[in-house]
Amino acid sequence: MNFVQIVEYETERADEIAELMGKRRDEAMASGERPPFTQLLVTRDRDNPNRYLTIIEFSSYDEAMANSDRPETDAMAKELAQLCTRGPVYHNLDVLDRA
Repeated sequence: MNFVQIVEYETERADEIAELMGKRRDEAMASGERPPFTQLLVTRDRDNPNRYLTIIEFSSYDEAMANSDRPETDAMAKELAQLCTRGPVYHNLDVLDRA
């Protein structure tokens, strides 16, 4: 069963967060690491332009939790939190149906 994690946060420093995420992605690619997720979407709320939701799909809950347990992921989450005015809040969702 696929699994989705939504990371919800508010920030006035979106450019710095995008730079942080890009840096982590570049480091992973340079080391030959494959992405642990099957899809990643970064979205911004049209009604609240400082509110963002990053939607990350994994092939399973276990794969998502293994990714969360990695030191690199923990370090990035701590850096993200420092750039937020609210959050991050994590939502862990099992995918029940897909159209």
